[in-house]
Amino acid sequence: MGLAREEEVEIYDQPLFMPGAKVRSRKAVKNDGTMPGCEIGEIVVRKGDEGYVRDVGTYLQRFYIYAVEFLDCGRIVGMRGRELIAIDAGDAAASDISDEQETAA
Repeated sequence: MGLAREEEVEIYDQPLFMPGAKVRSRKAVKNDGTMPGCEIGEIVVRKGDEGYVRDVGTYLQRFYIYAVEFLDCGRIVGMRGRELIAIDAGDAAASDISDEQETAA
């Protein structure tokens, strides 16, 4: 899906996540050439990695970009809202259990 096909202008609404929110990556993210010190195509965030939103910016005056600090890998990565899911302490434990059940099935 290209950017030209998306009709929704996210910045008309409030951001999905505010600075300080704990989030989890919904998918693996590869370096598109904007991450210094990493090869293009190298995975910089894995599905399930958890981090904290540090800042909220915009891209093309249409989309929110969330600067997420992933503490385990020590990286700050810009991500779209659709690539993240909000978690809190209670949700993290519950989702870990459901992930284990899916793996065992």
